[in-house]
Amino acid sequence: MHHSRSQPEHRRRQLLALGLLSGLVAPFGSGAADNAGKTPVVIGIDGEFGLANSTSAQAVELGVRAAAAEINAAGGVLGGRPIEVITKDHRSMPARGIRNIEEFAAMPNVVAVFGGRFSPVIIEQLPKLKETKLLFLAVWSSADIIVDNGMNPNFIYRLSLRDSLAMPTMLKSARQRKLNKVGLLLTNTSWGRSNLAAAEKFVETASDIRIVRTTWYNWRDTTLVDKYLKLLEVGAEAVLLVANDDEAAVLVKEVAALPAQKRVPILSHWGITGGEFVKQAGPALHQVDFTVIQTFSFFNAARQPLEKFMRTLSSISDIRRIEDIQAPVGVAHAYDMMHILARAIDLAATTDRPAVRDALEKVREHRGLVKHYKPPFTPARHEALGTDELLMARYREDGVLIPIKK
Repeated sequence: MHHSRSQPEHRRRQLLALGLLSGLVAPFGSGAADNAGKTPVVIGIDGEFGLANSTSAQAVELGVRAAAAEINAAGGVLGGRPIEVITKDHRSMPARGIRNIEEFAAMPNVVAVFGGRFSPVIIEQLPKLKETKLLFLAVWSSADIIVDNGMNPNFIYRLSLRDSLAMPTMLKSARQRKLNKVGLLLTNTSWGRSNLAAAEKFVETASDIRIVRTTWYNWRDTTLVDKYLKLLEVGAEAVLLVANDDEAAVLVKEVAALPAQKRVPILSHWGITGGEFVKQAGPALHQVDFTVIQTFSFFNAARQPLEKFMRTLSSISDIRRIEDIQAPVGVAHAYDMMHILARAIDLAATTDRPAVRDALEKVREHRGLVKHYKPPFTPARHEALGTDELLMARYREDGVLIPIKK
């Protein structure tokens, strides 16, 4: 399943741009010369960098680096200290992820670590995060337990989707389209189970929509069509899919090969947008009614934050158009979160992790790409995003993900 394929040109360029940046501490800009000699403030990223066909960790890195470039150009943090970014690859393997957390926690200048796409990896990391009190920023993973982890104080903050908000939005989208009998096709992981719980909770109180059946598949299964057809057998008018890019592409190709009357709308969770899904699905994608949940679209972004971001992006990479930004939610979430973190570091007036953790609850506001945060977090709420940000999107003929008008 995960054998490497040749990457599209803009993906290669994006990686090339990040490769060139990897050694960069302070980019050229007004404050860069002043903070060059000061001890860097180190930000870690722990993601699925080495996973074939995945674009999610690279998207998080691009967002973090774009924000760091702006922060450094404006003089850094704590009176002139530059932000430095260090990445570690867990390749979607929990054991590697746990080791990476141990290593990051042992590095004295690391203030916080950004996580990647896979909830099951982060769930396995939770005991180590609790033990080390490492400040962890979830900017893609969506399982509820990542934030609802029982830690006190809680060292995890999320600027991302949450399964218990995602599932109701997907179900409401089905209901709006008069697709009242839905089947669930879920990955047999903690992420899939998190979504089942959220879906069941929603339909308990909704009289006009019901789940007719749930089927499960395992990671790297090479066929999903039997599980899809089992949902149709009991009258599913739509299928809610919780999958990542590889499995979703398999399903789309299989559904496209079915007779037209057996192709029901598929409403997908957003894991598919963190990889080469469009390329893997190929022309089949346009023969299936396929929509996906998102928290953000660059096509809807406020003009001023977007213009500033695109100026920065063109200075650190060769991306010039929003259409060329891969895995857009990862980029935008990480960019906003890095700016909010920098505000918290300045507010704490130290790189001490517990002090920065406390300060994240006190940042008053931030006007970001995704939204105007007023405030991003509070002691009672470590989730920066809510239902207002959620939208459904679909792929244009050229493979670009565009929002559906609400």
